Amino acid sequence: MAKSQNAGLLFELLKSFVTLAHTLNLSRAVRELDSTRQTVRRHINILEEIKGESLFELEDRQYRLSEAGRRALREAEDILARGESWLKGEAGHINGLFHVAQQIKEADWDFYLQQHPISAVWTGPSGLLKRGLKCWAEAEGQLEHEAFQLVRPYLMVFRRFEEDWVCTEVGSKSSYATWYGWAWERSAVGRSVPGLPGGSTHAKLLSQPFEDVRATHGLRYDHVHTQMSRGDGNMMHPISYKRLLMGCRYPDNSFVLASLVERTYDLQIFGVDDEKIQTMPADEVMDAADPALASN
Repeated sequence: MAKSQNAGLLFELLKSFVTLAHTLNLSRAVRELDSTRQTVRRHINILEEIKGESLFELEDRQYRLSEAGRRALREAEDILARGESWLKGEAGHINGLFHVAQQIKEADWDFYLQQHPISAVWTGPSGLLKRGLKCWAEAEGQLEHEAFQLVRPYLMVFRRFEEDWVCTEVGSKSSYATWYGWAWERSAVGRSVPGLPGGSTHAKLLSQPFEDVRATHGLRYDHVHTQMSRGDGNMMHPISYKRLLMGCRYPDNSFVLASLVERTYDLQIFGVDDEKIQTMPADEVMDAADPALASN
């Protein structure tokens, strides 16, 4: 019975945990949650009992995240964000594949994502993505394998460090480099995703697809339309792209994620028409006509 009740309280428990983790101050957390000290403490105690480990350390009335708390925080934030999106009808599944439709009218910003089966890469027109998929298979996921070198200039590479995804490489022909320009291409390496031009909002939207690939060490294929800055302040620009995420390995066998992105009008996203997809200027469509990338 207790477990059933705790499951029903999951969102409230996670809200208390995430808020206290961000403020590290019980009084501030209580004000932000419009709750009571007793309730927040009880929620934390329930979570710690369920997980079997302490999420916070308390010294001189000052809260600090424990090691277990730091490990749990990003996942708790992701669960809350996805749950809230689901309640608003912003996230779900179409034919068993993940779909997101988020709109923030006051910010004139939206984000649409439709996951597609990997087999759709083969039946689609993109020579770049087909070649990327072939290179991944030929290299058996080894990023430094010679088979990967053909598409290496088009890749953006990430490693998981503590609770963040950190950029380790930006190819000079990648969508990131050609969208943001040479300055961001060079300064992106070593930054965590929240520190890149897309900011924390972009980081949250990347979290679920990245974690999917990290869990399986496999592949994921998405079509996306949204608005992104170009490193030029708050001005947002429409962008439409396909993205192939590939689970890879460095020579020391550590996991690394390679992202192959192609800006294109050839998208199929549930609820998004061609007119919206084509708000991205035509001169932003990537020219992937490199003969070396021919799919055959």
